[in-house]
Amino acid sequence: MPQFDLPLGELERYAPERSEPADFDAFWEKTLAETASFALDARFDEIDAGYSELVTEDVTFAGFGGHPIKGWMLRPRSASGPLPTVVTYIGYGGGRSLPGEWTAIPSTGVAHFVMDLRGQGAGHRSGDTPDPGVSGPHFGGHLTLGIDTPETYYYRRLFTDAVRAVEAAQAHPFVDASKVLISGGSQGGAIALASAALSPTFLEHAPVAAIVDVPFLSHIRRATEIVDTAPYGELVRYLGIQRGREEEIFSTLSYFDGVNFAARATLPALFSVGLLDDVCPPSCVYAAYNAYAGPKSMNVFPYNGHENGGAVQAAEHIRFQREVFARA
Repeated sequence: MPQFDLPLGELERYAPERSEPADFDAFWEKTLAETASFALDARFDEIDAGYSELVTEDVTFAGFGGHPIKGWMLRPRSASGPLPTVVTYIGYGGGRSLPGEWTAIPSTGVAHFVMDLRGQGAGHRSGDTPDPGVSGPHFGGHLTLGIDTPETYYYRRLFTDAVRAVEAAQAHPFVDASKVLISGGSQGGAIALASAALSPTFLEHAPVAAIVDVPFLSHIRRATEIVDTAPYGELVRYLGIQRGREEEIFSTLSYFDGVNFAARATLPALFSVGLLDDVCPPSCVYAAYNAYAGPKSMNVFPYNGHENGGAVQAAEHIRFQREVFARA
């Protein structure tokens, strides 16, 4: 795949006009207030995952609608706490899988909270959380699920779960609630952007920073116009059947577009982009990055696609995490 999007110099200046509903903030304030009426009920049950140097806990907490959301919590067995903590959000189609997929971050001496994704887990990682909110006709995966209205859209539930996941992590007795970093790539990057914007207004202790790799669900309309790969291809095909409903559908999506969340997020943030990425196009990533209201930096990988920096970016995560926690 050759570079197909704007040249890097134009990407660095790319700041499209945001399509934002007038009641964006009111919508999310109401959503989070409704969720706050349900007890968090965060539970951490230690399991024997076979890792002698790590404590592994099976997590359950109440997300959107009070629905039980699963997760993992791993931390160094030798640590006495309270610990800085990384909260990880997962990419499209994935779930929390098995604890062995998440041993790298706690090996750096911090705690690691991994949020399972409601209704997902049949793509690249298995999941354990059902979605009681499923509704309406949709194409393929979750991108068009409940898309008729903002109230019924799948990502209203998922983004709310993400804020509650931060709250659940902070409730753990071994976690320093003032030192929580949120992180995700692709769909996980979209979730991290939403959490970066929403968590500070909802939680007593805001996260201290965010890692946002190749974020999905940013500048969504443009993405559907320049790529037809999954997952955006699901939306393209849906609109191809739901003819004449484009404005209605994109109106719903404007409540969930990462560009609008980015404009409200002030946490220090590390982004990444692959200039060959035909899943989350570079211009869509930069639209979110250039709208981001907080301190930020971008790692650019000119000859990589959606995998962006791979292990190189993973090493950057550790560097960034150390710097952020040292300052917090």
